[in-house]
Amino acid sequence: MRVFSLLCTLGFLLKETQAWGFKNGIFHNSIWLEQAAGVYHRESRKGRYQLTYKEAKAVCKYEGGNLATYEQLEAARQIGFHVCAAGWFDRGHVGYPIVKSGANCGFGKIGVIDYGVRRNKSERWDVYCYNPDSKECGGVLTDQQRIIQSPGFPEEYQDQQICYWHIRARLGQRIRLHFLEFDVEEDTGCLADYLEVYDSYDDVAGFAGRFCGDYLPDDIVSTGNVMTLKFLSDASVTAGGFQLQYIASNASLFSHNYTHYFH
Repeated sequence: MRVFSLLCTLGFLLKETQAWGFKNGIFHNSIWLEQAAGVYHRESRKGRYQLTYKEAKAVCKYEGGNLATYEQLEAARQIGFHVCAAGWFDRGHVGYPIVKSGANCGFGKIGVIDYGVRRNKSERWDVYCYNPDSKECGGVLTDQQRIIQSPGFPEEYQDQQICYWHIRARLGQRIRLHFLEFDVEEDTGCLADYLEVYDSYDDVAGFAGRFCGDYLPDDIVSTGNVMTLKFLSDASVTAGGFQLQYIASNASLFSHNYTHYFH
């Protein structure tokens, strides 16, 4: 019976894998694409690697979701979801999804890097949640252009928000961020609420800046076809939030008049 169940599972996964394909330079699957965008990474408000297994499940449940499964992580990874940070996922596993290996990320391998089931559920990691109905706060974005805004915009955002947007354009393209409105709690060093921008698959490398206050940041243009945005709010004081637009175009079409380029 167990062998039959395993064969059925392998057959299902093979069928799903065969359904994947390229369209407009983006690897995707029509069945899984919207669901994959429901996979997201969360860390504790205390910082990276601070959640026990019980706390990780509570984070996902609080937002109306559940721990992501291996299959959901892989589906998201296939369309560019890349986070070099180990987190809890379904059934007590710990790992992370990557599309590009690095010295401290994957160690020569790509895919869902799985540390296996952790016997000690008091270990502290981040978490990967799944909620296909909650796309307001973060997600994997593969459109050529799109509006990104803080949760609840144009109303004030709420306390204790952590949102990641992973933008993936076609190979050979670059991404321009153009800020339309910006009002985030201001403090010295932007330590309370802030929006961070990375010229990278994740929030480990390619740091471009941290923004708060009510001034419009300059346009930002990526060096490649991926960007990551991270929005975080603390436990007190909120503001009007932000709205920005990203546009992906061939590198040759970008004008050197744009104010802010990565180096």
